[in-house]
Amino acid sequence: QVQLVESGGGLVQTGGSLRLSCAASGRSFSSWTMGWFRQVPGKEREFVASVNWSGSMTYDTDSVKGRFTISRDNAKNTVYLQMNSLKPEDTAVYFCAVTPRPAWKLKDDYTYWGQGTQVTVSS
Repeated sequence: QVQLVESGGGLVQTGGSLRLSCAASGRSFSSWTMGWFRQVPGKEREFVASVNWSGSMTYDTDSVKGRFTISRDNAKNTVYLQMNSLKPEDTAVYFCAVTPRPAWKLKDDYTYWGQGTQVTVSS
């Protein structure tokens, strides 16, 4: 049974940092693309960042460029999202997801999803 479990969310002040982790179990995802999305109530789930199977290629949305960094550890079957210089508009539930396709930002391409972790940035 495949499971993705996010952790590391919480409450932080503007300008602060958080590091999200997503541990996968049930099978190896070392050849899969791993990604992070976020969602606020009443809005569509939006793409944040993704990383290819080897970690050599990453892609992130414009609003987080220079502030967020995605990485992965295939030995641990885990993907990370380092979030720096956080802003109130980064407040959302953050989800990790995996896809066997070399997809980058289309949520419909992702196969498995975690349950999400809340990130709240206070002003």
